[in-house]
Amino acid sequence: MADFMNYDVYTKARWRDFYQDASVPLTQSSLRQVQAFNDQISLQDVQDIYIPLIHLLDLEIRQFDQHQDMRAGFLQREPRHVPYIIGIAGSVAVGKSTTARLLEVLMNHFFPTKRVELVTTDGFLYSTDELKHRGLLDRKGFPESYNMKALIKFLNDVKSGKPLLEIPVYSHRVYDIVASEVQRVVKPDVLIVEGINTLQLPSTEQVYVSDFTDFSIYVDANAGLIEKWFLERFHALLELARDDPSNYYYKYAVGDPQVATEAAKRTWRSIDLPNLADYILPTRNRAELIIHKGEHHIVDRLLLRKY
Repeated sequence: MADFMNYDVYTKARWRDFYQDASVPLTQSSLRQVQAFNDQISLQDVQDIYIPLIHLLDLEIRQFDQHQDMRAGFLQREPRHVPYIIGIAGSVAVGKSTTARLLEVLMNHFFPTKRVELVTTDGFLYSTDELKHRGLLDRKGFPESYNMKALIKFLNDVKSGKPLLEIPVYSHRVYDIVASEVQRVVKPDVLIVEGINTLQLPSTEQVYVSDFTDFSIYVDANAGLIEKWFLERFHALLELARDDPSNYYYKYAVGDPQVATEAAKRTWRSIDLPNLADYILPTRNRAELIIHKGEHHIVDRLLLRKY
């Protein structure tokens, strides 16, 4: 636990006891629509983990807004609208997307007067053509495969209150940026930014992505478990691709299953595991909150940074 000296560690039971004055505004059916592909989460986990987290974020956001008002008062000017940014980091296949979507749904329910938006840093990956041009196709997901200058400019524009922003859209179905689509971000009160690199320091920039976040979460699990979830997700994606020749995974879905499995294992060993070890995991201790998962994506403990 030496790596976590700056954190208070809580069991799920202890965390649950911090706040239970609200109930989950979801059914099992609606929860399935929120959870990311092939991820697992129960209504009980939402009640035990995410309801207290939403209450904590409510306290944090109130304090943030009050600070902006007090600062404006001291400077004798009108308060400026400054969005609150939540960053969510962690490995591929660990469940970041589910955490991000749940927060978006729950915050929209419990904070009805605030505009809550969600973006993923996948939209700032270079296109496949650009990755080929740069000789980076085998480094997709590594820091250099992202247009970090564009991502940081986007976050700076959000914080400065720019009323309308457009960012690229990434499709996991085609495994590429969709050139004909953009996501419009319209002056959010709360912006959730999800991606493997939300706590990283880009080699080409002088600031961390996390310099723009007001609260950061790292979704954590043992690498062996993450590999298992990665392979399970890969096989589930093959099932979806069987009747869709335009799907990136189609060639694997209609081919030899053993060859497909070996290709997925090579991808994990040569790309995703080194990326986790060298670039993602070292950022874990920059997070305010670490959500640790065990078997079946079940949260077994939470670590909150000491203040």
